[in-house]
Amino acid sequence: MNWTILIIGGLFEVAFAYCLGKVKETTGNEMYIWYGGFIVTLSISMALLIKATQTLPIGTAYAVWTGIGATGTVLVGIIVFKEPLTVLRIFFLITLIASIIGLKAVAH
Repeated sequence: MNWTILIIGGLFEVAFAYCLGKVKETTGNEMYIWYGGFIVTLSISMALLIKATQTLPIGTAYAVWTGIGATGTVLVGIIVFKEPLTVLRIFFLITLIASIIGLKAVAH
């Protein structure tokens, strides 16, 4: 169950990065709404990470949480914010995902 909580926390990390990207694109009141979304999703993400680390090894949990956030943020950047998709970005994204899977596989 705590792996599920950790994965959901990682997805909320992607959400707060998305909110930061939207802040860059907006002005006025809309910008403050995205800042609010950032604070809410950041808080949820951190709370879920804290909950997951009560039973999972902290090093593994943090690395997986960060990896999910980094992978998701790169994908959101490419898909939503039209960031460049290069062979090297794909290569390093695949190695990141492989590392996350490896850490989960060796966690006790």
